[in-house]
Amino acid sequence: MMSPEIIQALVGLLEAKDMSTAAHTWRVVLYTRALGEKAGANPDLLERLTVAAALHDIGKIEIPSGILQKPGKLTDAEFEIMKTHTTLGHERLLRMGESDSVVLDLVRSHHERFDGLGYPDGLAGEEIPVAARYFAVIDSFDAMTSLRPYRRDTGEGAAERAITELQKGIGNRYCPGTVEMFVDLYRTGGLAWILEYFNDAAEVPALSGLTVSRARSSPKK
Repeated sequence: MMSPEIIQALVGLLEAKDMSTAAHTWRVVLYTRALGEKAGANPDLLERLTVAAALHDIGKIEIPSGILQKPGKLTDAEFEIMKTHTTLGHERLLRMGESDSVVLDLVRSHHERFDGLGYPDGLAGEEIPVAARYFAVIDSFDAMTSLRPYRRDTGEGAAERAITELQKGIGNRYCPGTVEMFVDLYRTGGLAWILEYFNDAAEVPALSGLTVSRARSSPKK
């Protein structure tokens, strides 16, 4: 797996292009660790999942800023370009010598759907790597509970609404067992400190300036 310095440099490139990714990256890294711990992942796998989550959108470095930061809905043509961030990120990591299957699989496959209608490869069910199945739920939850260029109103109750949408997506968008585990983590308060301290209004440090171990040791409240 790549060194922490290279990982930080890659994340820094993405943050330089779109600083709003800093809070998003922090949250999905921490959600990933929380869900991995709940699933019983060992320390080595948690480390690999942490790196994969930090690098999941690294292909967006090559997406034009006008598309990446567009305030309105993307056109069909623009969305096709946006979708290439999965393969672009995967290919970039391969060129850099990354060989860890968890990292490569999550970066490439985190937009696959359980029903096979996702991208880039149209994988379905258990064809989708386990880490990518987990991360699809995490990434969607964060998208529905944070400010995005195309949606400015999250408002009170956004997390509950997001949980409802995840449950509606069981069996089509998402792996049933993963949603159930994530919902239980949310209901038992395991995500509350992340939602509170890493929200879009908070002063969030750039993840590129911090080590992976710092992300691991962020205090729970």
